[in-house]
Amino acid sequence: MSVQYDLEGQKKAYEIWAKFYDKVYVRFLADGQKKAAAAAAACGPDILEVGVGTGLVLRYYPSTSRVVGVDLSEHMLAKAREKVVAQGLTQVRGLSVMDACNLGLPDAAFDAVTVPFVITLVPNPEAALSEMRRVLKPGGEIIVASKMGAEDGLLMKVEAALAPVVKTVGWSTDFKVSRLAAWAATTPDMSVVEVVSIFPAPFFKMIRIKRAG
Repeated sequence: MSVQYDLEGQKKAYEIWAKFYDKVYVRFLADGQKKAAAAAAACGPDILEVGVGTGLVLRYYPSTSRVVGVDLSEHMLAKAREKVVAQGLTQVRGLSVMDACNLGLPDAAFDAVTVPFVITLVPNPEAALSEMRRVLKPGGEIIVASKMGAEDGLLMKVEAALAPVVKTVGWSTDFKVSRLAAWAATTPDMSVVEVVSIFPAPFFKMIRIKRAG
């Protein structure tokens, strides 16, 4: 039996979030946004950002980049388009409504795919990652920045206790780096090449998943 995801429900939630998302996250997530953009740019000029939202990461890509951003929410994208115009972000070549699990983009088109702070919100992360791999060039990287749950120890117990609180802002204590590693291990030519802490460490991490060249 196929699983039905409430994409319309997500769109309605993002419509509400779009009004004040920047005020909440513009500084809090800046470290991860900058590092994810830099890691993507190091792979090459053609970059896809999945879950571009209100466009907070766009200003951090170099002017030499060619960035395409996609998001499920048209209301979020409207905010991103305002930033592109107001900030003169010529590196942004397009912003479109798309489902991460069904990208309307050609195979092997991008040097890097960035996924900033949205992977835990995707109903089927593995399906989305497989779509990202499809549009990624050989030798390219998927760069995930996100809240990642601790694998074990006292920190895992603390996070479990805080789970109801963090869930209200869309973060998950259940989503761990090992889930990304398991996907990479069972996917042809993909491997995790780096896991680094980003602010606020140790709760947030950036993970680089490389496609063999």
